[in-house]
Amino acid sequence: MRKATIILVFWMGLAAACAQAEVTYAKEVSRILADRCQQCHRPGDIGPMSLLSYDDAVNYAPDIKRVVSGGIMPPWKPSESHGKFKGAFALKPEEKLDLLAWIENATPMGDEADLPPKPEDKGAWVLGEPDLVVKMPVAFVPARGKDVYRCFVVPTGMDADKFVSAIDIVPGNRKIVHHVIVYLDSTGEAEKLDAKDEEPGYDCYGGPGFDLGGSNLLSLLMDGYTLGGWAPGARPELLPKGVGMKLGKSAKIILQVHYYTSARTGEDQTSVGIYFNKEKVEKQLYYLPVVQTRLNIEAGDPASLATTNFPVLPFFEMSVINVFPHMHLLGTKIEVEKQYKGEKEQIILINNWDFNWQGAYTFEQPVRMPANSQLNLRCIFDNSVNNPRNPNNPLKAVKWGEGTEDEMCLAFVGVVFDRF
Repeated sequence: MRKATIILVFWMGLAAACAQAEVTYAKEVSRILADRCQQCHRPGDIGPMSLLSYDDAVNYAPDIKRVVSGGIMPPWKPSESHGKFKGAFALKPEEKLDLLAWIENATPMGDEADLPPKPEDKGAWVLGEPDLVVKMPVAFVPARGKDVYRCFVVPTGMDADKFVSAIDIVPGNRKIVHHVIVYLDSTGEAEKLDAKDEEPGYDCYGGPGFDLGGSNLLSLLMDGYTLGGWAPGARPELLPKGVGMKLGKSAKIILQVHYYTSARTGEDQTSVGIYFNKEKVEKQLYYLPVVQTRLNIEAGDPASLATTNFPVLPFFEMSVINVFPHMHLLGTKIEVEKQYKGEKEQIILINNWDFNWQGAYTFEQPVRMPANSQLNLRCIFDNSVNNPRNPNNPLKAVKWGEGTEDEMCLAFVGVVFDRF
């Protein structure tokens, strides 16, 4: 009798432990989806379906199982072993196990009292309602083709200079907008080009269509010339306290929109949300390009390598706040490395580059770049038949270019300088 009692107590304890360990939507899954998925999987955003509710999660449970098991989603690209970034949404191993266990156990709801507070509805803007929203003055329909680069002049209506902590971009037509770069123009040149064109905006392949004021570093430091940009998968992130991008009251925003219309065209009216710094700005952020334009990716080459570096000159000591790596369809790997006194440190590494998931990544701690250090950039491209994204059939050599079927090896780094 005593032995039977011991066995009964054991099994009761085991059952209680299993029940306690059961993964439920209310307690675990709802929080995982909120932290890792809902920034994209919400109405009107880039995710193909919403995952805001229990019913959503149950309906798409087979899809969640497939993409989580296969490491497809969430699409966080930087390697965890190289660089720590704000807003990282890669699944932790225990979160992955919880999601799959919940699905295998028939997606239990659990106790609704365990549900987290309902998230704030931020509408189209990931960071909440912007301080200022500007958009293309009128809608534009690009011609059907492959690549259309169009610049649109957008006034801000500001009466004082301000500093910007973040921008967010909402494409008016996600099916055709390939990427957007936000330039600033205080010269009036963009308005002249716009006035000469009968259609909205003007053609601007390769940049905003005019000299921004010089290509050397000193001229760029006299004023900001860009507020950043957007590409598929990019998520906005506020700059650290005390850091901002200058937006002069006389500056016009120039939206350079790249349309990729090989399959379709349609109407677009892209918007930009601007978030101003709420505290005193001590350092201005500047975007510097680390770029290799001399590309010659031979047909059939499965691992074409391109490299370059950006030296930090004396008196230009700086800290890297964020980084935006960029390649096109042939890209497979990109990395940025800090080198100083013979020592090397990878600050970002993306081993499985995906053109459809790009972003600007803000470091948890700025990366110090002393004088005589340098940033090294490496890009690897697969121009073989084994690359499922290769757009060329038959294969052909590919060089640098802004077209989708051209290539790039580029990293924009957002920096602040020690001395100014």
